[in-house]
Formats: sequence, C-alpha cells, structure tokens
Amino acid sequence: MTLFLIITGLIIAIVAVVGSLLPVIPGPPLGFAALLILSFAKNWEPFSTEFLIIAGAIALLTAILDNVLPAEGARRYGASKFGIVGAVLGIVAGFLVLPPLGIVIGALVGAVAGELAANKSGHDALRAGWGVFIGFMVGTAIRVAYTLGVLFFYIKALF
Repeated sequence: MTLFLIITGLIIAIVAVVGSLLPVIPGPPLGFAALLILSFAKNWEPFSTEFLIIAGAIALLTAILDNVLPAEGARRYGASKFGIVGAVLGIVAGFLVLPPLGIVIGALVGAVAGELAANKSGHDALRAGWGVFIGFMVGTAIRVAYTLGVLFFYIKALF
C-alpha cells in the first residue's frame, strides 16, 4: 500500500507540473495533495507540520494570484471590463481551438477584441491585451515555480 501511495503521489506531482502550464488542471493544489499523500504514506515523517502548512498556504496564494494577476495586468494597462471579459472568453476559445498555446493567444486576442468592442483605439486595445498577457505569464511562472518546487521536495523526500 505504501508503494502504491508513493507512486500515486509522484504521478500527481508530475501532473501538477503539467497542470501549471494548462489552466484547466489545478497544478498547485494537486502538488500540495502530492506532498500530503507522501507524508501519509511515510507516517508523516518526510515533512514537518510547519512545512506542510506553509506549502498549503503558498498553494492557496498561488491559486488566488492565478485568478487575480491577468485581471490586474489588464487593469494596470488600461483595460475595461469588456477587455477582461474578452480575455476570459479568449482563454476558453483558445483552449478549445489550439491547446495549450491557444490559451495565451486567446487571452491576448480576446482582450484586444473586447477593448475594440468598447470603442477604444487600436493602440489602447493592444495595450490592454498586453497587460492581460503579462499578467497571465506572471501567473504561469508562479504556478510552474511552485509545482517544480513541490516535485523537487517530493523526490528529495523519497531519498
């Protein structure tokens, strides 16, 4: 049973890294779940309680930032609600048409289209689209960093 849990946790940690690149899969929460599975499998010895609390808090913060950063990037670059809604719709459409790259392209195109629909100039629409793109990329970088860290600590705890 222990070996099964360890292998399952490792698979979940790897899926978490992949999920950090695909917004459809919740990478950081899966990564944290992998740490909990390994801890349970090894009688709570590999990680301290403090480590698990901090890892869980960071996973939660990462999940929150992942939803806030694209909107904040858009806001800082002057996007209206039309641009933000366009970005969200673009993410969904992009994922359906050309996953995973379509997510990034869809967010950018959707934000620009939303701003153009709100009668903003082409320059302002592109600026808002760029803000969404920057926010999305920063969120992705944070997710990837967290899940790679989880995978590192998971493998380290095995040995």
